[in-house]
Amino acid sequence: QSLISSSEWLQRYGLKRNKLSLSQILSEIGFQHRKDYVTSLGKPVASRYADGLFPQYKRAQDGSVYNLTAKKELILHFVDCLMGAIELYKQRMEWLTSESRQIFGVIQEQCIVIVLDFGTAAPTEFDLCRDALSMVLVEQVIQIARFNLIRAAQDLMKWQQKPTPVSEHTVKAAVTWLWKLDHMTAVSHTNSAEALLEAMGDEAVSS
Repeated sequence: QSLISSSEWLQRYGLKRNKLSLSQILSEIGFQHRKDYVTSLGKPVASRYADGLFPQYKRAQDGSVYNLTAKKELILHFVDCLMGAIELYKQRMEWLTSESRQIFGVIQEQCIVIVLDFGTAAPTEFDLCRDALSMVLVEQVIQIARFNLIRAAQDLMKWQQKPTPVSEHTVKAAVTWLWKLDHMTAVSHTNSAEALLEAMGDEAVSS
């Protein structure tokens, strides 16, 4: 699946125009039980002709009552539509919470800088971090336009001086650079802040 926003995904799979919200479904399988103002009584009064004629559904959100008039076939049609929509949402959630997206979320910006601050990570944790970063480079960064890597350190380390156009070659080069980094002791908060400021200093960088 491509890296698209949830709203774009809804549009793409037709879930916005298929009228599957509760209000839209109720409007197609029945009609709202109305109240009107009766002058002689000085208050709104609901019609009673439908009482007992139709099954009724009361919305918890606003207390409105709908008289349900649809035949079983139409109800079953909406059941099928809703089950299909639920399955699409499940697939979307599984994708959004899998692989690198589980750690980094979905990267949608087209020009990014990843700031590396390994803190007090032990050597084994350092390698796990590099595994995760390699995964996000190969799975997500490969789909955007430009990127760079900056490591927070006593002497700030940059993979490239400026964000670089994405290609298979540059992503592989970035992964290679990542795995050539030495394990270091923890850097100070000042070093981390300097790395972030350096990353945000380029106006082309959106994230």
